[in-house]
Amino acid sequence: MSDIATLVPESADTELAASALRGLDAALDAEGPVRLRLAGQVGELEVPRSALAALAQVLDSFAHGEGVTVLPSQAALTTQQAVDALHVSRPFLIGLLDAGQIEYRTVGTHRRVKAASLVRYLREDDKRRHAAADALTAETRELGFA
Repeated sequence: MSDIATLVPESADTELAASALRGLDAALDAEGPVRLRLAGQVGELEVPRSALAALAQVLDSFAHGEGVTVLPSQAALTTQQAVDALHVSRPFLIGLLDAGQIEYRTVGTHRRVKAASLVRYLREDDKRRHAAADALTAETRELGFA
């Protein structure tokens, strides 16, 4: 298995994913170990809840017709892959790398971005944006516009 896998649902997969997600959500709400029965297989497969939660996220994306990319947290991404993941320009990414906001290592003359650091940056950026939106909402209410 390669480090990075991009999965794109077929049109027929969306309904199946939505149905599977409903069953999976019920299993995640239940207590105790989670066991899956596979068609054509003898016995059951016990799955860690964390892996099942990840599967639920994949199924949710598939149900909405969206693809997903799966990569190990220790994967090293090219700058182009990081740019694509962040939806930013290469100069903006290089600025983040040079400022130390996202960790990277150099391989020869090329930079390799740590996937875990990229995810951490995305989460922190989400928190900053939500805090800014909350502050604007509070200011709007203070001024009597809402």
